[in-house]
Amino acid sequence: MTFSMATDHNNNHIDIIHNDADAILAEARELIANSERVLIGAGAGLSAAAGLTYSGERFTSNFGPWIAKYGISDLYSSSFYPYPTDAERWAYWAKHVALCRYEPPAMPLYRQLLDGMHDKDYFVLTTNVDAQFAKAGFDPFQFFATQGDYGFMQCMRGCHQRIYPLDTLVPVMLERTVDCAIPGDLVPHCPVCGGPMMVHLRCDQYFVQDEAWYAAQRRYNHFIQQLQERPDVPTVLLEFGVGWNTPSIIRFPFEAIAAMFDIPLIRVNMDDARIDAADVQQGFEIQDDIAAVLPRLL
Repeated sequence: MTFSMATDHNNNHIDIIHNDADAILAEARELIANSERVLIGAGAGLSAAAGLTYSGERFTSNFGPWIAKYGISDLYSSSFYPYPTDAERWAYWAKHVALCRYEPPAMPLYRQLLDGMHDKDYFVLTTNVDAQFAKAGFDPFQFFATQGDYGFMQCMRGCHQRIYPLDTLVPVMLERTVDCAIPGDLVPHCPVCGGPMMVHLRCDQYFVQDEAWYAAQRRYNHFIQQLQERPDVPTVLLEFGVGWNTPSIIRFPFEAIAAMFDIPLIRVNMDDARIDAADVQQGFEIQDDIAAVLPRLL
């Protein structure tokens, strides 16, 4: 467990390592309590802390046939496995989407986070694609899922900017999966070009950004604009579980925002909570289990 804090009391940046975790959490909690505006950044670590893990027993108990046939080791790396046929690829994805998107309810950790925002002007920027923010009851106009949504599919070639729901197709795929493959008549094809379809997940240059995606981006940009136009509003940046897979989406921008507008940045991460930007004057690095820390922060 590591807690550290970077503060500026005399217009100079200093780094202080604290052994008193309670004191650090108390100061961070007070900042959140006194804030009127909160920008939340959420990565895969938040869902993992909530119980939606991509490896371990949850993976092995659900993907035994796939592990035996393909030697896959976790839900992340298996997403990039070169399945020999579209029938096999969609059998895998139907199982993956069901386990990560449709079967889980709103996890308590997400509900706790929403409860902590009940009197705040908040916005959520997330790279998670499991729809937990929607399930937990976050205002759909106050979060931006930049990397897609497991509940939809798109043309693999991105030939047109539209996504299609998977909620009725996935259960049929699961029911008719035999030996890690679905029947050929269930394999979806693009209604425009006739090519293969894929889950709406950013993994290459063909990721579809439809009008709803751009509308969410505009709302996020407007929220950031308000940080500049209304610097008098007490604000906190609250980041959970953002690692190094796509740091340019949340991790680096949050450090830049904190430095530019002198806003406290509270980073909670199980593996690496370092705040690398030297010009972040109010940085709280909390390296611990998010599930244990979040209730104490809120």
